[in-house]
Amino acid sequence: MRNVFVTGGAGVLCAEFCRALAQQVMRKPTDISVDSAKALVNQQNAYFNAKYKAQNEAYLVENAKKEGVMKTESGLQYEILIEGNGPKPTADSKVLCHYEGKFIDGTVFDSSYDRGEPATFPVKGVIKGWQEILQMMPEGSKWRVTIPQELAYGGRGAGSQIPPYSTLTFEMFLIKADAK
Repeated sequence: MRNVFVTGGAGVLCAEFCRALAQQVMRKPTDISVDSAKALVNQQNAYFNAKYKAQNEAYLVENAKKEGVMKTESGLQYEILIEGNGPKPTADSKVLCHYEGKFIDGTVFDSSYDRGEPATFPVKGVIKGWQEILQMMPEGSKWRVTIPQELAYGGRGAGSQIPPYSTLTFEMFLIKADAK
């Protein structure tokens, strides 16, 4: 659950839930049932997920207006930073890439650069947004890619690292289109 304070609606529910939880921790009687507590948590998660999804959708609208940003039919957005001239991967290719993944607020959640070595993986083994963009990139290209949640991890997110409904941005450098 994200540490966010809100007013009204879910904020009141959160305050009630937190008060009841504090009473339990302090071993004082409370009138909230386990089912009520679960319902409050589910309601609060739904509220925050809807708010987060709306923020991510607004980001996509604004990003699409930037100079140099192109958009595919699926909604994937990209900017060509360096245009390579090598072959393009196919769905059956295994590629070698350097990349840095960020949330829309600029927080880095994954980086091959930070690990000090590029990553090798099959095109079919990555999220839909990567599958699509990799097959468009000539070897030697460096692109900035913005992937809508529907082409990333959607409403399920990815473990504790990527929240549901996250738009993801990547700076991707395709080193080798058919890595062994």
